[in-house]
Amino acid sequence: MREKGKRDWGRLLTRAAMVLGIGGAAAALVASLSAGQGLWHFHPAFTVLRYAFFAAGAGAVLGLIGLFLTRRRPRLMLANLVTLVIALGFVLYLGNLVRIARSVPAIHDVSTNLDDLPQFTRLPVRADNLEKVPDEGKPELKALPALERWKAVHRQHYGDLRTVRLAVPPQEALRRAWDVARRRGWQIAYVEAADGVFEATDTSRFFRFKDDVVVRVRPAPGGGSLLDMRSISRVGGSDVGMNAKRIREFLADLQRQG
Repeated sequence: MREKGKRDWGRLLTRAAMVLGIGGAAAALVASLSAGQGLWHFHPAFTVLRYAFFAAGAGAVLGLIGLFLTRRRPRLMLANLVTLVIALGFVLYLGNLVRIARSVPAIHDVSTNLDDLPQFTRLPVRADNLEKVPDEGKPELKALPALERWKAVHRQHYGDLRTVRLAVPPQEALRRAWDVARRRGWQIAYVEAADGVFEATDTSRFFRFKDDVVVRVRPAPGGGSLLDMRSISRVGGSDVGMNAKRIREFLADLQRQG
């Protein structure tokens, strides 16, 4: 029984943990969904995410301490456990995105073919597409024109992305690629079967960022098809590796079809 007039540190810590931990995660969710609905720009939403990350981290620490202090008080212990799971899950999720962002180049245009880029005809390429290509602190990159610098950075980081050869004729390859795009929930904007091309838009879950994709299929020498694709983010300098990830996953889904 707690003595009269003595502070109930277990309860106070539990409340603080819930406010910071669950509140931080909730604030991040509201900020991202609001930005996704166009209620405000994504830049201030990112600021909210930054503060929410630190708040949730503090909440997780307090929740851990609270678990120890309330180990003989089941309700408070459960509250601390729930807070710890939510706060720590959010911190790990956002922290992983930050880790990925620091490990990939700050570019937002990715393709399987840099020597013969698939071109968009229906969906417009952003006007500032090559305005801020990073030189990564290397004088030899800084000296290059923007297009060549982008290709050099791309080759260094995404050298695994290459033209895919399929054993089926171009028409069948295009049909399979289109089917994969639809199953992945992309919005098809343009299809030209005669040219072996389609364009589509993929929208992210929370912020509703839109990335545009073009897929091109050509006959391969000796039979079969050569498939290339390109994915460009409409906003932002870095895509946090999402365009390369999208291409890898798309090609993996396509090749699983046989």
